[in-house]
Amino acid sequence: MSTKPATLHLFEGYGVEMEYMIVDRNTLQVRPITDQLIYDEVGAYVSDVEFGKMAWSNELVLHVVELKTQSPVHTLDGLENDFQEHVRKINQLLEKHNAMLLPTGAHPLMDPFKETKLWPHEHNAVYEAYNRIFDCRGHGWANLQSTHLNLPFGNDEEFGKLHAAIRMVLPLIPALAASSPVLDGKLSGLLDTRLEVYRHNQDKISAIAGKVVPEAVFTQKDYEKQILRRMYDAVAPFDPEGVLQEEFLNSRGAIARFDRNAIEIRIIDIQESPVADLAVLQAVVAAVQALVAERWVGIDKLKLWDENRLAELFLQVVRSGQEVVINDRDFIDCFGFDCKENCTVGELWKHLVAETLNLEEQPHVAHALNVILSRGSLSKRLVEALGKNPTEHDIRRVYLSLSRCLQNGGVFIPEKPC
Repeated sequence: MSTKPATLHLFEGYGVEMEYMIVDRNTLQVRPITDQLIYDEVGAYVSDVEFGKMAWSNELVLHVVELKTQSPVHTLDGLENDFQEHVRKINQLLEKHNAMLLPTGAHPLMDPFKETKLWPHEHNAVYEAYNRIFDCRGHGWANLQSTHLNLPFGNDEEFGKLHAAIRMVLPLIPALAASSPVLDGKLSGLLDTRLEVYRHNQDKISAIAGKVVPEAVFTQKDYEKQILRRMYDAVAPFDPEGVLQEEFLNSRGAIARFDRNAIEIRIIDIQESPVADLAVLQAVVAAVQALVAERWVGIDKLKLWDENRLAELFLQVVRSGQEVVINDRDFIDCFGFDCKENCTVGELWKHLVAETLNLEEQPHVAHALNVILSRGSLSKRLVEALGKNPTEHDIRRVYLSLSRCLQNGGVFIPEKPC
């Protein structure tokens, strides 16, 4: 988002960003032509192209393009249609290059060491700094696509409430959003492989990502002291020009953007189409809203949760998604779920959706969310479609069907073409 929502308070506006890979239409090989795509549209190699409500922008690598809301939108209802319109527009522009957009959180066949090319045009100093420090020819840099959700706050009190609520929901998100079960042409054994490589891609400077689940800090002053300052100090010896001394350096799963009065959730894998992305986003927002409203427990109780305790659940969900059994009764109680001794993450999400979300006027979003809750995340459905030992041919066949889902705005069900 380019406009700071200084006057927005909790849930008065949303910023959404979706990242897609550009690949060959026949082979799925990555195509580093984002700059050419932008040039074809505006006649210049610029970082951002604005279309009123929507915009496109570059990312770290030349084979990824980001679609985003240009400024905060006041509702998520119908937003999938705006993103779908631009998906089709970009695919039309890419036709002459025999290229197209590919969804999911990670390319299943890419060799990032050989195929990575950084964005070389304006504002590339940040990318060069990252590359110099970390070497971006790895999956955790060059092969990961996500949907980012920005939620605004109006003051320090609202920041504290929002941060407390988001921290509780973060460990549950991969159960809905995982879409990256394949890396290097093989099933990884994890449902959210993107997040596994994401959490390790800056191990050299561990303060940047922490435990992915943010620390229990609930004021701007404490956040700057305990998270931002430690991170800036840790990277300083590797960044003598100070290029990375900015809030965007923070790689936790949700990061405070005090420059725009928002918290940005970053751990949502991109789905097969915008309607599925919006299904995930609306479920996440509804759960966060209920916690902020203290529907089941007070905010003060949520603030007591240590990041290590939450990160333990997060890692389990990264591996096994909705099938993870939650044995922590205190955690379950925070969401008002009246079950017996324990429940699965999938059962908890069904409870949350039933209690907090009404999609009667959004039937397509409701259908997408029902598929996710009944058939599993996109990762689980991909594993079902691929079988136990997929060949490269199998992988291409299934992922080509995902590209059709993206173009058609459909939901991936293994036995039904989009």
